[in-house]
Amino acid sequence: MDQVERARDLARQLLAAPLPRRWAHSLGVGRKAESVAHLVGDDASVLISSALLHDVGYAPDLVVTGMHQLDGARYLRDVAGADDVVCRLVAHHSCAQFEGRNRGLFEQLTGEFAPVGGLLADAVTYADMTTTPDGEPVAVEQRLAEILVRYGDGDLISKSIREASPLIIEAVQRITARLAEERT
Repeated sequence: MDQVERARDLARQLLAAPLPRRWAHSLGVGRKAESVAHLVGDDASVLISSALLHDVGYAPDLVVTGMHQLDGARYLRDVAGADDVVCRLVAHHSCAQFEGRNRGLFEQLTGEFAPVGGLLADAVTYADMTTTPDGEPVAVEQRLAEILVRYGDGDLISKSIREASPLIIEAVQRITARLAEERT
């Protein structure tokens, strides 16, 4: 079984029954990652695996800190024995540093998991932030607005998403530009 199949199976085991909507989102994010995986060359399986696993930290049995990025990455590292870059991408997906700071977990997040930059990080953010909670494609601005409505004013997630929005939009724009370059 290859890395992507293992990631899909693990995400299904952790999310499908307790959180079917989160599982649908993760599958959609995985499909979106597959559609741009050629951009990252040899890291395609890392990208797709990270996309499928990015939200496993929401699984009820994995919640420790309440920060799904950190909880998921720790599980993947400590229990599942996942690839280091996959763990780091899960830990930092979609500008998690803002939520980490707002939760008082920034030092733990960055101390345990070095950020991954560049095209690979942009591609994970692109896949996550252009996919609805139900796994369907969506514009990044609509996705950000949906998150703010879902969590409501005053929520820590809403605050973090507001702070991260410019960086999220820039990451999506960079991937979109790469895709547009291919068509010309």
